[in-house]
Amino acid sequence: MTPPTPDSQPLDLLARPVHDLRISLTDRCNLRCTYCMPAEVFDHNHVFLRQDQLLRLTELGRIIGAFVRCGVGKLRVTGGEPLLRRGVEKFLHGLRRFPALQDIAMTTNGLLLPELAAGLAEAGLHRVTVSLDALDPGIFGAMNGRGHHPARVLEGIAAARAAGLGVKINMVVQRGVNDGEILSIARHCKREGIVLRFIEFMDVGNSNHWDPAMVVSGREILDRLAREFAFEPVRPGAYGEVAARYRYRDDGCEFGLITSISSPFCRDCTRARLSADGRLFTCLFASEGFDLVGAMRADNLDDEALYRLVAGLWSRRADRYSEIRAESAGGAPKVEMSFIGG
Repeated sequence: MTPPTPDSQPLDLLARPVHDLRISLTDRCNLRCTYCMPAEVFDHNHVFLRQDQLLRLTELGRIIGAFVRCGVGKLRVTGGEPLLRRGVEKFLHGLRRFPALQDIAMTTNGLLLPELAAGLAEAGLHRVTVSLDALDPGIFGAMNGRGHHPARVLEGIAAARAAGLGVKINMVVQRGVNDGEILSIARHCKREGIVLRFIEFMDVGNSNHWDPAMVVSGREILDRLAREFAFEPVRPGAYGEVAARYRYRDDGCEFGLITSISSPFCRDCTRARLSADGRLFTCLFASEGFDLVGAMRADNLDDEALYRLVAGLWSRRADRYSEIRAESAGGAPKVEMSFIGG
C-alpha cells in the first residue's frame, strides 16, 4: 500500500486544522477509576462491546490513512485500556507505513506494561502516558476502584523507560480526594525526570459525579507547587498544544497543566476521536458521533471517498463545549470518557 501524503488540509468552521487523532481500541478496562468508569455504573450488568462490534484493525488502518491525508501527524492509542485489545503490537507495527505520523503514543493505566513494554517499543510505539493519581496506596486503591497498589504502575513505568519509550504521567486532581498528593507526585516525577501533567477534574460523560466544587484549578495547583519549587513557563511547542507547560529552574524538568474547566482551550483544539466501534467524535464532550465505519461498509468506500468523507466531516465541525459549558448544562447526555479515551 502506498503511504498517503497530505492533501489540501481541511479546516473546521472555526479555522482549526486536524493534527491529532485519538483512537480507542476497546471500551473495556481492568480498573474502575471513579472519574472515568465508576464501578457502580460499569458493573457486571454493564454491556460492553462484543468482539464482532469492534472496529477491525484493517479498517482502522484505512481511517488513519484518511486522517494523515487531512494533516494528522500525531496519533494517540487509547481505550478503555488499550492493552486489553488483542493484536495491538501487530497494529502498531503496521503504522510504519505512515511516515507522516511523527508521534505515536498510548494512554494506559500501566498495569500491563511490565510484560508488554518491550514489545510495544519494538513494534514502533514512541511513548506512553500513564495514569497515576496518587502515590498513597489507600488513595490510589480507592480511586482506581479495584484496590490496586501504585507499585505495580511504577513497575510499568520503569519497564517502559527501560524499553526506550518516552513517559509522561497524568494526574487527575480532585478536591478532597487526592489534592493532598500534588506535591508528593511532583517530587517523585521531578526526582525521576518524568514529565507530569496535572488535569483538572472534568465533566466528561455522565457517570463520574462531577461537581465544580471538586475542581482544583490550574492556578491553585501552581500556587501549591510554588510553595516548594521555583519554575517558569515554557512556550508551546506546537499549535494546538493543550497543556500549559512549565519547567523547574534548577533542573529543567517539565510539568504541565490541562485546564479545560478554568481556562478552556477550544479555540486551538485540533483533535479528533474515534471510538472502538468506529464512530467519529470531534469533541471530548460530544453527545453523538458519526458512524464512520458504518458508512465505509454500507457504501463500500474506496480510500479516496473515505478521505473526502473525513475531510468533509471535519470541515463542518464547530465544537467549543468548554467555552459554553454553562449554556450546555442539562443538554443531551455526553459520551463517556472510557468509550473514546481522554
